Amino acid sequence: MKTALITGCSSGYGLETARYFLALGWKVIATMRLPRADLLPGSANLRILPLDVTRPDSVARAIDDAGPIDVLVNNAGIGLFGAFEATPMQTVREVFETNTFGVMAMCQAVIPQFRGRRAGTIVNVTSSATLAPFPLVAAYTASKTAIEGFTASLAHELNAFGIRVKLVEPGYGPSTSFTSNGQSRMQGLIPGPYEPFAQSVISGFGAIKAVTRETDVALEVWRAANDLTGQLHFPAGADAVALTHEKRAWVEKNAPHAQVMGQ
Repeated sequence: MKTALITGCSSGYGLETARYFLALGWKVIATMRLPRADLLPGSANLRILPLDVTRPDSVARAIDDAGPIDVLVNNAGIGLFGAFEATPMQTVREVFETNTFGVMAMCQAVIPQFRGRRAGTIVNVTSSATLAPFPLVAAYTASKTAIEGFTASLAHELNAFGIRVKLVEPGYGPSTSFTSNGQSRMQGLIPGPYEPFAQSVISGFGAIKAVTRETDVALEVWRAANDLTGQLHFPAGADAVALTHEKRAWVEKNAPHAQVMGQ
């Protein structure tokens, strides 16, 4: 029986991924900043641990308490929607601390045990914002794009030790708490000159029919965790899959001899 440690399990993709792995008979270590046992079904295969990926002491304690694991799922993240011009650099740093440096810290914490066993898988959850440009999410996209490059490089670096590293790229998930969880940090980030444009962007998101569900992400995380083919990218959700196909078609049309790494 394999064990997965999943970050950011208090809601959305992380919570559904924990449920999915449990249903398939895995042992799951569900982590969240403020642990809540009522969010997940009672199971002998479940442990809930406190973890704040932005605090080195919390990361070290969680990894120590978890013991040996087979898969690390770096799902914890925070959203940000607003005009970059109006976004304080402290807020930008806050986003990077969780979405970028938090992921790196978790990877660095588990690599020694994976390398020692010459086995293990790291799954980093990013965003379809890395596949195509979206307005008013510049800082958020930058934090996730950094992890795309980091993961691709790390996959090569750790392959010799039997460690697999994967990317799951969710699309637009209107049923998640992306907006509600970030209300406080988004206050004042749409100044007057940007309001008409922001409203048109929000309306455009509301018109999207092919969106990403939590179950889409859970399935792709599970596929990535079990993949032995060397595939790097796992788009999750109909919109993310469509963007991936569009990106590949553009590359093939404009650079016939180029290869999309990891596809």
